[in-house]
Amino acid sequence: MSGSSREGWPAGGCPCHHRSVNDDQRIRPSKVADDRASLTSFLDYQRATLDMKCQGLTGEQLKQKAIPTSGLTLLGLVRHAASVERSWFRFALNAEDVRPLWPGKADGTSAEFHVEDADVDEAFGVWREECVRARAVASSFASLDDTVTCGGVTISLRYVLTHMIEEYARHNGHADLLREATDGAVGE
Repeated sequence: MSGSSREGWPAGGCPCHHRSVNDDQRIRPSKVADDRASLTSFLDYQRATLDMKCQGLTGEQLKQKAIPTSGLTLLGLVRHAASVERSWFRFALNAEDVRPLWPGKADGTSAEFHVEDADVDEAFGVWREECVRARAVASSFASLDDTVTCGGVTISLRYVLTHMIEEYARHNGHADLLREATDGAVGE
């Protein structure tokens, strides 16, 4: 079936994944790239999705607990993403002695989710910088199958990239709901 297309489907592929967003600046991953390019481009696509979900909102909207049964906020998700990037790429893969970005817990949850007094510009700056550093760490590995040992567990670059795609995809689902509840904006 190589090269064939499904009759009646939009040019972009499966209709369940084909919704146009007017201000969508994301770069879509190639459908024919090798493993490394696929994983890194899907991760960048997920990163760009979180950024897109936050675009155009005020600081107060980014801090808004938009769903009554949840303490999640869009800014909390951005701060969490920065922490996860830092821990997997810099601490686990690169063996850097990094400290938590937002140490401590309150009400049993990580401090990164407590955004009432958080600086929005700082949070986005830190997240973007952690993404840049994560890309550099990933690029330093010769192969997806290269491994490191962290905390007595052997992990590969392939595992970390795959896990990070899963991490962002799950939280981007949360971001979808938070954004819609905040200002009614919907879309992929």
